[in-house]
Amino acid sequence: MIYKAVILVGGPSRGTRFRPLSLNVPKPLFPIAGHPIIWHHLDALSKVEGLKEVLLIGFYEDSVFQRFIDDAARDFPQIYVRYLREYQSLGTAGGLYHFRDEIQKNDPRQIFVLNADVACSFPLNDMVKFHNTHRGLCTILGTKVAREVANRFGCLVEKPENHEVLHYVEKPESFISNLISCGIYLFDCAIFGEMKKAMQNKANRVDQDQFQVEDDKLRLEQDILRPLAESSKLFVYETTDAWIQIKTPSSAVPANALFLEQYQKTNPDRLLKNVSGGPTVVGLVYKHPSASVDPSAKIGPNVTIGPRAVIGKGVRIKDSIILDNAEIKNNGCVLYSIIGWDSKIGNWSRVEGTPTTDHSTTVTQNGVKIQSISILAKEVTVKDEIIIRNCIVLPNKELKTSCHNEVLM
Repeated sequence: MIYKAVILVGGPSRGTRFRPLSLNVPKPLFPIAGHPIIWHHLDALSKVEGLKEVLLIGFYEDSVFQRFIDDAARDFPQIYVRYLREYQSLGTAGGLYHFRDEIQKNDPRQIFVLNADVACSFPLNDMVKFHNTHRGLCTILGTKVAREVANRFGCLVEKPENHEVLHYVEKPESFISNLISCGIYLFDCAIFGEMKKAMQNKANRVDQDQFQVEDDKLRLEQDILRPLAESSKLFVYETTDAWIQIKTPSSAVPANALFLEQYQKTNPDRLLKNVSGGPTVVGLVYKHPSASVDPSAKIGPNVTIGPRAVIGKGVRIKDSIILDNAEIKNNGCVLYSIIGWDSKIGNWSRVEGTPTTDHSTTVTQNGVKIQSISILAKEVTVKDEIIIRNCIVLPNKELKTSCHNEVLM
């Protein structure tokens, strides 16, 4: 049986909430747990038997993903990865429909579609088994979240006995259900017929009402999934594993913890271990082989240390991501933070954030930054004995005084 997969990577006009980190790297390529976000998608897809090709669809320049594709050819030699560029943003289903001939080439039986901005255990083989038990066109991965945050996502109402989706609403104004879409789908190829109908329906609405305002974007959520639910062709496979949507820089830290937990289950050799003469490791930690960590440091839990980073004597790091070439000098402390590329934290300095657990995408409230993960962008310097707490710092800044709860321009 032949499968294909599509990863929807968006474009430069998307991901603005991921700033300042997306100023230096597109969000799909931001490193979490030692690899770009969409590397983890490929890792999961590589375990689906019969899946030989993955298409990245978006409207970035072609060159943006070339290095990633070259690296993917080395890491996943059994998968052919290509990038297909939209001439403009066509919507979450528009790109799929535009490249339908490429997607259907070699006659795949089913097609995975994954949003780039999600982190989870990717139970793709389980979705295949479930999909083959019903007569629908789509299986959607679902999970349950707290009632008070459910309306931030696409909400599903299911028939419990067979998991058919009776109703789908994207970001409802009132409470519909706490079962939400995870942004991961398995489609039969007949879905392109449904997309053609949706395009015709949009055109007909404009023809019938000259005052009807319609854009040319085809949206998976509103234009495809809702009609599928209404025609009994949409089913949900619910996962009880952790799931996170990566919208803001703050969400990268819990996503990092999630992927490190996956390493522990599937590839424990990727994780740093306590050894004689090495640093103290608490919980789950990933360290790039080129990074340097002083034996007196204490690292973890839920920490990733990137290439060529330097961690000095007595340093304490917890629930954080340290990016390439960053340096944490002696006795520094980094908690619930992201330290950007080539940034430097001075002796006895402290960078600290507040953990986020509620799927929040809000950065400011009433013009004031709310408490969350601290973010230091590229080439930020924090002088000795400085405290930075709950701050977002733009690139190329030098901090000489302590700062709290600010967006530093």
